[in-house]
Amino acid sequence: MSRARTYLAPAAVILILLGAWELAARWDWISNALNIEDFLVPAPSDIATSLWRDRSLLADDSWVTLREVLLGFLCALVAGLVFAVILHLSDTLRRAFYPLLIASQTIPPVAIAPILIVWFGFGLGPKVLLIALVCFFPVTVNTLDGLRSVDPQLITMMRTLGANRLQILTRVELPSALPFFFSGTKIAIAVAVIGALFAEWAGAGSGLGHQVLISSSQLLTARMFAAITLLSAMAILLFGLVALIERRVVTWDSRGVTRS
Repeated sequence: MSRARTYLAPAAVILILLGAWELAARWDWISNALNIEDFLVPAPSDIATSLWRDRSLLADDSWVTLREVLLGFLCALVAGLVFAVILHLSDTLRRAFYPLLIASQTIPPVAIAPILIVWFGFGLGPKVLLIALVCFFPVTVNTLDGLRSVDPQLITMMRTLGANRLQILTRVELPSALPFFFSGTKIAIAVAVIGALFAEWAGAGSGLGHQVLISSSQLLTARMFAAITLLSAMAILLFGLVALIERRVVTWDSRGVTRS
């Protein structure tokens, strides 16, 4: 019953918002308020119709974007974990690279995407690279914070028992950092879809981001919103998958308390 109540509240809010949107679009409230043509504001029913009518086209584009997102995310996952461990093990490297890591986030992905397209062309590579760059920061920073937040008494105890640096890392620090790692991973998988959108806007012949751009230029607003809906659904499903994996792998929180 408690789980049903958990999902009932957001579902009710979504239904109310969709109903209000449907009425506002059908009665031209939005178009009149914005002083635009009514066909530029599709109702949820129009978007649902486009999802069905253009299902073949949108399915192909969804697969293209999903492949880019997964490849870029996995690259960032591996690189972020390795880089976080390296910075944790070396104070010198951490002092040298951590400010650069922060500074890298001051450049918006929409500005980086055209540069990568110019350098590497219109293939899969630059899109995966941009997604990896977007996802790299949250994975690295959260994992590094987790590694540095380990109780010093545990490390002292391991040293007393004769453990070497590698054993302390693998048996104490990495397991303790898992909640932080998954926090960064959930952020990364959500922003990976945004990175894919920017990458496809910069230059692509397919994908949901490309479909949003093309539909917008052709004033096919229902199809544009349908593509945006699929992008949102993709991010939510991938986030849920990562959260599910976290619940299976991490049975304690960052304080070491077992989850119920």
